[in-house]
Amino acid sequence: MTKKSEVNLMKNIQPIKIKIIVGSTRQGRFSEKPANWIFEEAKKLEGVEVELLDLRDYPIPFFDDSMSPSMAKGNYSNKVVKEWAEKINDGDAFIIITPEYNHGYPAVLKNAMDVIYSEWNKKPIGFVSYGSAVGARAVEQLRQVAIELQMAPIRNAIHIPLNIFMDAMMGKGPAGTEIFKPIHESPFGNPVERFFNELLWWAKVLKETRIKDLRSDKK
Repeated sequence: MTKKSEVNLMKNIQPIKIKIIVGSTRQGRFSEKPANWIFEEAKKLEGVEVELLDLRDYPIPFFDDSMSPSMAKGNYSNKVVKEWAEKINDGDAFIIITPEYNHGYPAVLKNAMDVIYSEWNKKPIGFVSYGSAVGARAVEQLRQVAIELQMAPIRNAIHIPLNIFMDAMMGKGPAGTEIFKPIHESPFGNPVERFFNELLWWAKVLKETRIKDLRSDKK
C-alpha cells in the first residue's frame, strides 16, 4: 500500500461510530440513567460519533423466521428488523447497558442480538451493567453471545456499584449523570478511561481491517 493510500485509509476510519444500546424495556427501568451517562462520556471523545439506541423504539418480534440470520445475508423479512439491522450495520463499536435478571440478561436484549447477524460481525462490544452481583454474570453470558456473533467483547466492563444504583433509583445524591461521577475514581486508575481506550483501540483496528477486506472484495 502506498503512503497516499494509507493516509486515505486512515481518513475513512474516522469517525468511529459508537452505538449505545439500552438493553431493558421494562417500566420504571434504571438502564436509561447509566445509558445517558455513558452517552455523555462518549461524546467527550475525539473522532467519535455516538448514538443512543433504545430497544423501546424497535419493537422487534421474537425471532420466528424460517431462515437463520447468518444465512439471510441481510435480507430480513420484518420491517423493524430491517431498521434495526441498518442501525447496527452503521456502527463500528457497541456499548450495551444491561441489568442482571436471575443470573442472566433480558430476553428482549437477546432477541435483538439474535435477529440479525452479519451486521454485528468483526466489531468490538463493551458492557455497562447493574443489578445482582453488579451485573457481572449477565456480562459473562453476553460475552459468549458476542463471540458467536463474530464480535470482539472487550475485557474491561463498567459495573455500576450497588450504592450508586440504589441512590439513583431512590432519587438520592446528585441529579442527572453527576451521580455516576465516582465511578471514575479507583485505586487502580480511571476504569471509564480504560473502558473507552480499549473499545476504541479495537474499533479502529477492526474498522481498518473491514475497509481493507471490502476493497479486496471489489478488486
